Amino acid sequence: MNDSASLAAPPRRARGTVLLVLAILGMASAVFVVRRPLMMAAPTCMAGRWHGCFDTFNGVVLMTLVALPLAALVVWALARRRRAAGVTSAWRMSVAEVGMVHGTVPFLWLTMMPGGGAGTVPARVSLVPLRDLMTMGPVGIGGNLLIFAALGFFAPMRFAALASVPRILALGAGCSVLVETAQYVLRLDRVSSVDDVLVNAAGAVLAALASRRWWRATAHAPSDRPRPSPAPAG
Repeated sequence: MNDSASLAAPPRRARGTVLLVLAILGMASAVFVVRRPLMMAAPTCMAGRWHGCFDTFNGVVLMTLVALPLAALVVWALARRRRAAGVTSAWRMSVAEVGMVHGTVPFLWLTMMPGGGAGTVPARVSLVPLRDLMTMGPVGIGGNLLIFAALGFFAPMRFAALASVPRILALGAGCSVLVETAQYVLRLDRVSSVDDVLVNAAGAVLAALASRRWWRATAHAPSDRPRPSPAPAG
């Protein structure tokens, strides 16, 4: 019996529990701070009205939080199915898949919301690096950093082919270019800026670095293969 391995397991579980508790407390604190704006959108969202809920920042954030239990249920169902099939790292894979979707789609929705002059004002583009960065402000920069943060955090945990910083940088930049191009083509009354691409890609990389201790192992040992069945005793 490997005593060192058995002694190392409880501290790992303890660290994971502490991180989970800190994440829950952080989310609860953030919700408490913005509770009043979110509650303003609650009546409209609970009534199922599109206007005033899904076309507003407060409404989208509220519905994202409301959908968290459903996301957790999907994670549990996927992990249970994978464990029954003998797939290793079933929980990590399931959390990564649901986290990528649940953490990215709401930000994309907010980014693609049309402005007041959508369809009427000409499309605008800014290709000079760092020119728009100073006008974004802390809120704008923070929001752009978060757009593909969940993708950068979870994608290398799920896909070994993405488990490197240059690939995550390329993924974040490529997705951001697609979003900026869509804003321009659809004339959403938004500025398609190269600075948005730079900050979006930086957010994906920073988030990937935060999860590096998990996706590094994934790169060396892919976890989407079922465990081999033990050979019958002969």
